[in-house]
Amino acid sequence: MKILIAEDNSVVMKLLHSLLSPLGEITPTANGLEAFAAAKTALQDKQPYDLICLDIMMPEVDGISALHSIRQMESKLGISREARSKIVMTTGASDRQHIEEARAEGCDGFLVKPISKDRLFGDFASSDWIFPNKAELSLRRFALDCHPGRSCCRVCRFRSIPT
Repeated sequence: MKILIAEDNSVVMKLLHSLLSPLGEITPTANGLEAFAAAKTALQDKQPYDLICLDIMMPEVDGISALHSIRQMESKLGISREARSKIVMTTGASDRQHIEEARAEGCDGFLVKPISKDRLFGDFASSDWIFPNKAELSLRRFALDCHPGRSCCRVCRFRSIPT
C-alpha cells in the first residue's frame, strides 16, 4: 500500500508514520502544498497513493484546499470514484464546518485527534474502502472498539462518510 501523510505537527506525524508504516510505503509531507505536489507526481507516474491522510489545518495550503486540488486532478485524468485515492482528513477539532467542506470536496472519511493505535486500526480494518482485499484484514487483531457495545462515538471514532 502506498500512503501519503500530510501533517504539520511532528508528534502526530511520527505517530501516524509509525502506525501506518507496517502497511506499506509512507511519504511524509508537512503541508498541503507538499502533499499536492507528491500526489500530482504519483498520478503522473501512474503510481497513485492508495491512502492519503490530510490534516485539515496546515500552514501554506490547508488540507481542504489540497483535497480539492487532488480530486480536481484525478477528475481531469479520468480516474473513477472507485479507483481514486482514498483520502482521510485528520483534525484536532470536531468543527462541523470543516467536516462539511471536506465532505463536499470528496474526502472518504475523517479521523478526530488524538489518534490511538487501537482506534486507527479498528476503524481502518472495518473499512472495506481502505482494505478491499480481505487478506489485509490481519490488522483486526488491533481492532478494539473504544466504547464497547457502541457502533460509533461522535467524539473519537473515525467515521466513513456515506456517498
